[in-house]
Amino acid sequence: MTQTPKQVAATYFEAWIEKDFDTLASILHEDATFRGPLGTAVNGAECVAGLKGMSEIVTDIDIAHVFVDGPNVLTWFDLHTSIASPATTANWQRIEAGRIREITVTFDPRAILAAG
Repeated sequence: MTQTPKQVAATYFEAWIEKDFDTLASILHEDATFRGPLGTAVNGAECVAGLKGMSEIVTDIDIAHVFVDGPNVLTWFDLHTSIASPATTANWQRIEAGRIREITVTFDPRAILAAG
């Protein structure tokens, strides 16, 4: 059974914090794209590589709210890292047939960039 968009988004965050990159890869469309303040990706493999890189500094993801509108899921959370204070973050995902097709993230990256 195909997961709902909300379930797919939850799996994304659970897999990312657990560093389960096989599960992450399985829910990303092969042509998934990512745009955010620290980088971009043009396919699922690049998305996984970027998440692997970020996982080296991510210590927690504290989700405050999840908004769902059909295939669109917006997750509002605090991104905790080992190098900077938490960054309030918005992560929008467009999900098609149980797989993430597009991710756009926004947050203020200055503290992370200054620490790096």
